[in-house]
Amino acid sequence: MNRERQAAMAEAFRARHQARPVLFLPNVWDALSARIFAAAGHEGLATSSAGVAWALGYPDGEIAPWADVVAATGRIVRIAAGLPVTADIEGGYAETPEIVGRHVADIIGAGAVGINLEDSRGGTVRAVDDAAARLQAARQAADEQGVPIVINARCDILLLQHGAEEGRFDAAVERCRAYLAAGADCVYPFGLRDPGLIAAFAQAVGAPINVTGRPGMPGAAELQQLGVARITLASASTLVAMDAIRELAMNLRSSGDFESLDSSVHHPAAQKLFQLKG
Repeated sequence: MNRERQAAMAEAFRARHQARPVLFLPNVWDALSARIFAAAGHEGLATSSAGVAWALGYPDGEIAPWADVVAATGRIVRIAAGLPVTADIEGGYAETPEIVGRHVADIIGAGAVGINLEDSRGGTVRAVDDAAARLQAARQAADEQGVPIVINARCDILLLQHGAEEGRFDAAVERCRAYLAAGADCVYPFGLRDPGLIAAFAQAVGAPINVTGRPGMPGAAELQQLGVARITLASASTLVAMDAIRELAMNLRSSGDFESLDSSVHHPAAQKLFQLKG
């Protein structure tokens, strides 16, 4: 992708976090899923770190080779046909802020205009200063590349139940404020689902927040009223697809017939889906 065009797309993507309606970014894991969601009319895509890792044949958790993750992101960007793509790079696949910066440059090179960067590794929450330094390195790398990517800083205190229960909400707010000061554009309190707490968090942080859509949660319109700027799905969309494929596999194994192969999508339609111009 042309760097000037990529920079302009990144700026527009950042502005979209400040606009309405709420920004909904379905999570994709390969070129096929990206093309399907793009063709359905979504205005942008997020990658799922778990989904990408599974599609590459590895467990989640920064185990897949980094070069493979970058290449997979590049394929998603290409097939997204001009939609903004934000890449979930977990903790940066890096032990130090310096390597985070190098890897952010790599993912910008793949065409992404945003990243997720989380503050935990292996079930342990990083010290706030360490997490902030990694965000600063990511921002510096983006500045050096000339592409002002949207940095979505994920806070895992609530997910991992880090610290005393009565202090977790305030600790998450404090961390997210530090992450915004370090260069994040949006914060992602992973595991925050209660509507009242979502509204309180949005008000306390005073910046765009990302929540994860899950069954039983309010819909997009209500989340917008609560102050949410962005909704993603994490690995949920990948798991739904996996469930469908597993059911097909089991039906084929148990039935001995081919009735489960009936599909509303046929080869010509699939071919047309991938005949992109430009």
